[in-house]
Amino acid sequence: MDVPRVGLDARTVTEAGADLADEIGLERLSMSLVAERLGVKPPSLYKHVDSLATLIHRIAVLGADDMADELRDALQGVSGREAVAAAAHAFRRYVREHPGRYGATTGARPRGPEDALAAALQRTLTSLEAVLHDYRLDPAESIHALRMLRSILHGFATLEAAGGFQIRTDVDESVDWVVDFIDRGLRTPARH
Repeated sequence: MDVPRVGLDARTVTEAGADLADEIGLERLSMSLVAERLGVKPPSLYKHVDSLATLIHRIAVLGADDMADELRDALQGVSGREAVAAAAHAFRRYVREHPGRYGATTGARPRGPEDALAAALQRTLTSLEAVLHDYRLDPAESIHALRMLRSILHGFATLEAAGGFQIRTDVDESVDWVVDFIDRGLRTPARH
C-alpha cells in the first residue's frame, strides 16, 4: 500500500509540476516526472491531483496569478508610455523565467465561473486595462486596444523566449521601438 507522504498536498504537487514545466517544458511534463521530483510513487499524486490535465490546469491558475502579480507590481505609479514599457518588460521577464507556467496559461479555459482560473485571468486583463487608462480611448475601441496590447506583449515575449529573434539588432532596442509604436498608436484617434 502506498502511504501518503507527509506534507504532500495539491499545492505542493502543483508547485513541483510548475517548477518542472519551467525547467523541461510543459510538453514534456508527466505525472511520473512530478512524482520522481517529489520522491514519491505516481499513485501518491493522484490522491491530490486526479490527472495530468488537472495538474496543467492548476499550473495555468498559478501562472496567471503570478503574471497578474508581476504586472500589478510593475505598473505601480506609472502611466502612459511608462506603463506600456513596464508591462512589456514584466511580460518578457515572466515568460523568460517561467516558460512552463506561462505556456499553461495560453489557451487555458476556465471550467466555470467559480474556477480560480477565471479570476486569475481577469486579474491579468485588469492590469492590462490599467495600462490603457491614460489613453482615454473611446469605450467602443477599448476591447480592440486591449486585445492588441495583449497580443503584442504575448507574441514578442514568447518569440523572444523561444529564441525567435535571430537578427543581430538588440532586442531591448526593438522593445523600445514597439513601446513607442504602441504609445503613438494609442494616442492617435482611430479612423472609421
